[in-house]
Amino acid sequence: QVQLVESGGGLVQPGGSLRLSCEASGFTLEHYAVGWFRQAPGKEREGVSCIWIHESDIYYSDSAKGRFTISRDNAENTVYLQMNSLKPEDTATYHCATVDYCGGSGPGSTHYWGQGTQVTVSS
Repeated sequence: QVQLVESGGGLVQPGGSLRLSCEASGFTLEHYAVGWFRQAPGKEREGVSCIWIHESDIYYSDSAKGRFTISRDNAENTVYLQMNSLKPEDTATYHCATVDYCGGSGPGSTHYWGQGTQVTVSS
C-alpha cells in the first residue's frame, strides 16, 4: 500500500521546537521531490518547504526561512522538517506530499499526500 504518514506534531510553547517526520511506505521516497505544506483554519494552504531529489534544491517560504530545516534520511525512507523558534502563527495542520518540482518558486503539484499532523504553538 502506497502511503505517506506524518508524525511529530503536538502542543509546544512559543520559542519551542518540533521535528516532523514524513515516512513513506510502498514506494522509495528518495526518488521523489517532497514538500511540506500547512493549512490553518480559514487560511490558504502554504508550501512551507520542499527538497528536490539528491537534495540539489531546497526551498523555504519566507515564514520558514531561518527557523525550519528540511532533510532526508533515505535509509529510513523519511523526510524530516525540523522547526525551531516556533511562533503562534505556525499553528496549523502540516502535511507532506511528493511533488513534481521543487525550486525557487516553492513546491509544485502534489502526487502522494499524507493525512497530516497537528502543530499547535501556544502558551
